[in-house]
Amino acid sequence: MPFKLTVLGCGSAVPTLKNIPTAQLLNVNERFFLIDCGEGTQVQLKKYKINLQRITHIFISHLHGDHYFGLIGLINSMHLHGRKKELHIYAHINLKKIIDLQLESSNTQLSFPLFFHPISEDKEDILFEDETILVENILLNHSISCSGFLFKEKTKKRKINNNKIIKYNIPHDKLNGIRDGADWMNSTGQIIKNDILTLPNNKPHRYAFCTDTKYNFDLIKKIQDVDLLYHEATFKEDMKKRADETGHSTTTQASEIARNGKVKMLMIGHFSQRYMNLDELLIEAQKGFKNTILAKPGLIVDFKEIVS
Repeated sequence: MPFKLTVLGCGSAVPTLKNIPTAQLLNVNERFFLIDCGEGTQVQLKKYKINLQRITHIFISHLHGDHYFGLIGLINSMHLHGRKKELHIYAHINLKKIIDLQLESSNTQLSFPLFFHPISEDKEDILFEDETILVENILLNHSISCSGFLFKEKTKKRKINNNKIIKYNIPHDKLNGIRDGADWMNSTGQIIKNDILTLPNNKPHRYAFCTDTKYNFDLIKKIQDVDLLYHEATFKEDMKKRADETGHSTTTQASEIARNGKVKMLMIGHFSQRYMNLDELLIEAQKGFKNTILAKPGLIVDFKEIVS
């Protein structure tokens, strides 16, 4: 089953002809989670042939416009296309007021149920959980309340070892119990342990999304050992003072978080428009953490292919 991230936008502040502000789509076993929704997000969804109606949950990190100005347009398009299934939005409470005002001002009665889930400004908690994934918020250090998100795939059941099932002549109707951890007793009373009848499944994937934030050493223990860390790197290291003043990070700071957090891969983004050649940011980040990549529109990261 897939666990893939698609980058829709990775710029900062205002859209450009080459890039839109922050937006990402995470596909977890065909469940679609939108992370931030900068201006132009729905156009990017169409560009990369992603059906916007498949999005069920939207996570907004904070209320600077480059992270949510595309949201009301996306909601309206879902409505105009006759959406019926519910949509869940996770964000700080003031966004609900903004959405309600926009819908009220246009006299729009949505064709689908919209549920708003407030994110705490001072507490980290579980935001969403089902049988396959758990999503938590991560407190970031920006100029306004801002949350990152940690997506944790749940441990998968062990896989059936077909050779052993045949060897011990185990009936098909007993396989679900074995998947759930049961042992098997044969006709002579011999117990065949579950770890003989099954094989380890793939290790669960984990993704940490850490957008606008100052350098924050406390992040290290929160993102420890994730497969992929997205960490903003708005500036190069020579702009460290400016980064601190505006509540952002540098390439070197992002790589330090990744290195100390022992993550498998670092992806940097939220680039200042002052940089015409993004490779210079990548080169600087790779000095501190070799397995670093640049976020870019259309990039798809398949977590099965990530190696340390």
